[in-house]
Amino acid sequence: MQPTRIIPDRRGPLAPGIDEALIERVVRGFYGRVREDDMLGPVFDDVIEDWEPHLRTMMDFWSSVLMMTGRYHGRPMPKHMRLPIGRNHFVRWLTLFEATVNEECEGEAAALFIDRAHRIADSLLLGLSYSPSSQGPSGP
Repeated sequence: MQPTRIIPDRRGPLAPGIDEALIERVVRGFYGRVREDDMLGPVFDDVIEDWEPHLRTMMDFWSSVLMMTGRYHGRPMPKHMRLPIGRNHFVRWLTLFEATVNEECEGEAAALFIDRAHRIADSLLLGLSYSPSSQGPSGP
């Protein structure tokens, strides 16, 4: 008989200071910048009519990423593959995201947010490089 393997409970913040209130501040602050940005604003305006559901989805996403809550059940790759975006958009996205995180967070929380954002961007860019879209990974 095999011994029972105990799997530790990984739910909860992955860094000190991360909680739902911080995630909400980062998400709302970041997307406020996105909406005003000359490059990213038009991309989002073309696909998002009602921002509140999108913000709630992004809060669920980041809660799942940083607190292991499992609230997000979406599939981001197909949604991004339809967009006219490329590497330059992700560079801008990361710039705005890092600025927001650095205003709202510090220490391990900021480092974790930024690390995960870079991993997510890298993953999406890799997926987009296999996109049948004519834009390709460098985009407009």
